[in-house]
Amino acid sequence: MRKRATARFCVLKRTIRDTVKKKKRHSKRKAESGDLRQRAANDQKVIKQVWSLAEPLCESEGLELIQVEYQRESAGRILRLYVDKPGGIKLDDCVGVSRQMNDILDVDLENVGPYSLEVTSPGPERPLAKKEDFAKYKDSRAKIKTYRPLNGRKNFTGVLLGIRGDQVSLQIDGQIVTIAHTDISKARLIE
Repeated sequence: MRKRATARFCVLKRTIRDTVKKKKRHSKRKAESGDLRQRAANDQKVIKQVWSLAEPLCESEGLELIQVEYQRESAGRILRLYVDKPGGIKLDDCVGVSRQMNDILDVDLENVGPYSLEVTSPGPERPLAKKEDFAKYKDSRAKIKTYRPLNGRKNFTGVLLGIRGDQVSLQIDGQIVTIAHTDISKARLIE
């Protein structure tokens, strides 16, 4: 009898310990997801601030600011500016914007931590960020990713039909899908 009671006690003790560990893991995951949301919100603030600083500079250089990305990559934090102009972008254009933006960001972008600045051309898989981009590249193939699922999906690939108001239309396998511009996290042209 005594052995059974001890065995039950050990099982009960292990079960309680496992339950406590699960609760700790759950609360840790919950805290991490809150940290991720906070980090994403901070990244969006940095992107908006950099956009407001970079757009006037690009316009003065005769360039169009296509998109600003601020993300973690294997090399660390990357702040990437996509710029373009009619006739295409040249290396000298990227170098000029990069040098001037470095000075501007040193003064205006504080408490962000270390990052690398890249100024690049959009290339053939051009990012689509502004509403005008979706109208300009109508009838082109595009890949769109949304912040939250729409009809159980977050990734859409098809032909751009344009934008009306705030709704981007995309034709996928003969069906037309409309996505609110504010729901789009990333959009790119594809070949």
